[in-house]
Amino acid sequence: MNSRQPYRHARGCRATVLVSLMVISATVSDRLRADTQTTGTCGGVSVTTPFTDVANTNLFFCSIAAAYFSGLTNGTSATTFSPSQDVPREQMAAFVTRTLDQSLRRGSRRAALRQWWTPTLPPIFSVSGNPQLLEADGQDIWVASEGEDSVARVNASSGLTVQVWTGATNAYGVVVARGKVWVTGVFNPGLLWRLNPRADAPTVPAELEAGDLGGIPQGITFDGSSIWTANLGGSVSVRSSPGSNGALTTTVTNGFVAPLGILFDGSNIWVTDQGDDRLKKLNADASVAVSIPMGSDPGHAVFDGMNIWVPNQFSNSVIVVRAKDSQGNPLASPFVLTTLTGNGLNDPRTAAFDGQRILVTNNSGNSVSLWKATDFTPLGFVQTGANTKPLGACSDGINFFVTCHAGITQRF
Repeated sequence: MNSRQPYRHARGCRATVLVSLMVISATVSDRLRADTQTTGTCGGVSVTTPFTDVANTNLFFCSIAAAYFSGLTNGTSATTFSPSQDVPREQMAAFVTRTLDQSLRRGSRRAALRQWWTPTLPPIFSVSGNPQLLEADGQDIWVASEGEDSVARVNASSGLTVQVWTGATNAYGVVVARGKVWVTGVFNPGLLWRLNPRADAPTVPAELEAGDLGGIPQGITFDGSSIWTANLGGSVSVRSSPGSNGALTTTVTNGFVAPLGILFDGSNIWVTDQGDDRLKKLNADASVAVSIPMGSDPGHAVFDGMNIWVPNQFSNSVIVVRAKDSQGNPLASPFVLTTLTGNGLNDPRTAAFDGQRILVTNNSGNSVSLWKATDFTPLGFVQTGANTKPLGACSDGINFFVTCHAGITQRF
């Protein structure tokens, strides 16, 4: 189908479909009266549009006004909307994309807290001992420090370290679930540490949940009932009913070479495997259901509600995979949407999502790259400083937080 063929079902976005001469007559009549009648009542409120060709008697006057006021359309000129003009498919795509963008912006935590600016601050807190991955719980940021065998709890707003959990040997990956914080320990066999956020002392010892994970667990996620870890030694581990007396660890090696990142999309577990450069969708028993080729050395990916963004370390790329349909249902055959390059990508390691934007850390590039999640528009890249080597990233829904070499964490 020609890309400029009108999207026939969309014509109602501008006016009614003209199905008879009577309707055409009525529409023309409306347009003639519109020069002095651009003010109408919508929901009991008087509103005025700049469009002289849309009368207040037009059936879609209030819808057109709402679309204009919300920024979904600017019309065909400063004073015309062209209500009976066909809508080409590319224009409909623009309408839909603007709708998504507006929904994300107006429904975000940033909007609710009136924090419309993008922070460009220097490092806001220090976490010594080679900080690795980090996670937000809505109020605080939990930062795993492999070199210090500890996990720091940092207030997202002030940047002040609230508490430190010690004794978490080789702390690396973090997930918040079931009122606890769970941290992987990169050891062989792998370790799983449990932290209780209700502890009120400034320094608290970490509790060992399990010492029987697969070797070198780095990535960690939660599916609503079990903790899953990606183990670089060549396996995936599942800790069922974590924190209970009946907790059990199952480790699966078949189908895995060197898993690094892991995430849950609300329906399925996904693993990035650096050993064979694949993104793997798993079944409930941790067997591989789908395997999708990625770039060289895929890292820690992120899910944005529909797509999975996979940074590829040695390919200097980000591959976006469509995982769900528009209704939120898992696709039987997920597929690659696009491969992003440029935009400052240089040894990309970890992706994060703030509800609107995707951020990717560039370890060798000493920078972070950003895209608009709805249409993959590059938003540029920001330097983190010489030799900072950013690695981990997360968001609290307002800001991004990035761990860097030598114990600094930055906010964007």
